[in-house]
Amino acid sequence: MTSQNAQLYRMEMSEHICPSGLKAKALLEKHGISFNDHKFTDRQQVDVFKAEHGVETTPQIWLDGKRIGGFTDLQTHLGESVADKNATTYQPVIALFAITALMAMAASYASLGSAFTILAAEWFIAFSMCALALQKLRDMEAFADQFITYDLLAMRWLPYAKVYPFAEGGAGILMIAGALGIISIPVALFIGGIGAVSVFKAVYIDKRELRCACVGGNSNVPLGFVSLTENLMMLAMAVWMLLK
Repeated sequence: MTSQNAQLYRMEMSEHICPSGLKAKALLEKHGISFNDHKFTDRQQVDVFKAEHGVETTPQIWLDGKRIGGFTDLQTHLGESVADKNATTYQPVIALFAITALMAMAASYASLGSAFTILAAEWFIAFSMCALALQKLRDMEAFADQFITYDLLAMRWLPYAKVYPFAEGGAGILMIAGALGIISIPVALFIGGIGAVSVFKAVYIDKRELRCACVGGNSNVPLGFVSLTENLMMLAMAVWMLLK
């Protein structure tokens, strides 16, 4: 896009700086488009602007005298890819497992002088359990609303949805410490077993298309392999510790 001039209208107040406005500014700069940066410094200016131009949101961008619209409209106009906020993605889970794997390897290296040890594998699962529990605890209601739609126990006893994150995190912490296996092992076997059966039934038998609550509520991670893996990891860890 080679438009010669743009007009950018965005909010930059002491109490609020519009992130979409900053992204629109950066996008114009990226494409080498010269622009006038009009900043609204109070709400009254915003309200007057919206009423005058018949728009509901800011930022608003004009290119060569033609109104393009907001930030996503500018992205589309300039041929940039626009992220679909409702699209399914495995990114949150990949990021979480990658970080917990590196944490486990770092802890193993610091403790044993090697990143590739059996203890590192154990810590990876335990760290992952704690990280996944933390994600769920960020918004318990949102997690529970998704969890009760497929977990066989939670569907019948709703409070289990709010017990689950604490049980998962608590078992993970005990496994990291290598303490109180009499508690952590049965808990991991119980919640991992029910979880694995629930996911397998919902996805592979009932063929339901659901979002996974494994990384907390409101995630766009599809229910299936990832959630099944989470539960199988807990089962494997519990069995391994039992055999040890």
